[in-house]
Amino acid sequence: MKPTDSTASPAATSSLPTLWEKSCDRLFRILTVLFSAVTIALVVFIVLQIAFTARPAIAQYGFGFLTSDIWDAGKGQFGIRPAIWGTLYSSLLAVGLATLLGVATAIFLTQDFLSPRVALVLENIVKLLAAIPSVVYGLWGIFVLIPLLRPVAEWLHHTLGWIPFFSTRLAGPGLLPAALVLAVMILPTITAISRDALAAVPARIREAAYGLGATRWETIFRVMLPTASRGIYASVLLALGRALGETMALAMLIGNNNEIRLSLFSPGNTLAALLANQFPEASRSEVPALMFAALVLLAITMTVNVLGTLVLAGASRHAEVR
Repeated sequence: MKPTDSTASPAATSSLPTLWEKSCDRLFRILTVLFSAVTIALVVFIVLQIAFTARPAIAQYGFGFLTSDIWDAGKGQFGIRPAIWGTLYSSLLAVGLATLLGVATAIFLTQDFLSPRVALVLENIVKLLAAIPSVVYGLWGIFVLIPLLRPVAEWLHHTLGWIPFFSTRLAGPGLLPAALVLAVMILPTITAISRDALAAVPARIREAAYGLGATRWETIFRVMLPTASRGIYASVLLALGRALGETMALAMLIGNNNEIRLSLFSPGNTLAALLANQFPEASRSEVPALMFAALVLLAITMTVNVLGTLVLAGASRHAEVR
């Protein structure tokens, strides 16, 4: 009888790559390097183009552009400190709210709180939030959210007006409506990535925690969340990057007022909203200032990404040590 396949020699079951396979592999490597280089070159080109256009404003205003509160194209006075404040303030508020809701939703989707059918429906509903256009969110915020918030804001202002966060009235668009709408917009990002991170935790780890006598909530907070922390950190950072660059909804809801206030009900401004509102009718002298603002927004986003990478690297090393 002839020997079966299981007794065949290694040489018979494997062979050296052919010339065609080597050529395809080399071509794939060349294309990968080429596309990576094109991507990097495109980013560098965009940054240099923005910086070149902003060069007159950089030379004229310098660091004072970041510390001035006045934006008056008629007088040639430009400053973006209120816009920087509004960008960071609204983004951090939105990310804080979305993180609480998103991680909680991910826990309920993965820790057997819901039946598989209900969990699937809820997951699809959350994913559909990402498909809604930004302008629709803005309109919903103007015609639905602000009227709903106004009675609560009035009560908080009259009752707790001595607290800086409630020191003004909600007359219309403001930081709180903008932050709430922005939180809804970034909620799918945090929920989806956090859910995947929690679902990737091996079931044996959870079973081992139950075997040691841990309750469900002890297992979630002391085992599942720490184990999935890298994925949750990544979701928060991606959401923060989205929040920093959001334009249309914030331009409609934040009020476009160049003032720095702690009050959640006061109008404000963001760098993205400033660019969207001023560019269509910008004069020739105003364009370099707007490009300078765009360069600052790019620097903020890049700084957040770098800090996020460092946080993830630190969390990874901490997990390896543990």
